[in-house]
Amino acid sequence: MTLDQTMNLLAAKGSEQTRKTFRRHGAPEAMFGVKVGDLKPIAKAIKGNLALALQLYATGNSDAMYLAGLVADGSKMKRSELDLWAKTATWHMISGSTVPWVAAEHPEAIEIASEWIESKKESIAVAGWATLASVVCVRSDEVLPIRQLEALMARVVEGIHTAPNRVRYVMNNFIICCGTYVAPLAEKALTAAKEIGPVEVDMGQTDCKVPDAVPYILRSRRGLPIAPKRKTARC
Repeated sequence: MTLDQTMNLLAAKGSEQTRKTFRRHGAPEAMFGVKVGDLKPIAKAIKGNLALALQLYATGNSDAMYLAGLVADGSKMKRSELDLWAKTATWHMISGSTVPWVAAEHPEAIEIASEWIESKKESIAVAGWATLASVVCVRSDEVLPIRQLEALMARVVEGIHTAPNRVRYVMNNFIICCGTYVAPLAEKALTAAKEIGPVEVDMGQTDCKVPDAVPYILRSRRGLPIAPKRKTARC
């Protein structure tokens, strides 16, 4: 499938109602307004086509960019390509989901994310913290830099309430993921979550809320000491 064919297919799947929903969540133009469920069959048809994924992301169209994240294999992307994706993400759905899903597959994911979280640009910092959260969900504890992650949790405790708006959301999710999926950090993450307390984030014209980390962690474990690792960060 070519880029033009894919874009035409996306255009056919779009609707004004979905565009309205995305706008309320902060999505800018351009977009067709394609439901995520309608993207999945398209993604399945072009899965692994990195060249097409790069072309889709470069369009700047929100639906195409999200689709690119479902299609690309981050382990095969150049670091410069990942940096470009983080730099050009158009809104928080892309910087907080699409980019980190792909970046988490890269061998240098933690190193890349550690650089991104230092960015003064909110969307890049969002991509960094969300990548860290994605990594701990999928990689075995044996290969994770536990001390580094513990230091990052301490950084969240200290700075989350003064961090930029959307960065607060992904910092909170990083704590949740450490408490849910990383055995050596499970109890420390709960302690951190209790110390942090409620996290306030402006979610725009939506009913979305910031998860309360402590009950969210316990619920996600489903009665186990720790939840099983996920096969992929994508959802």
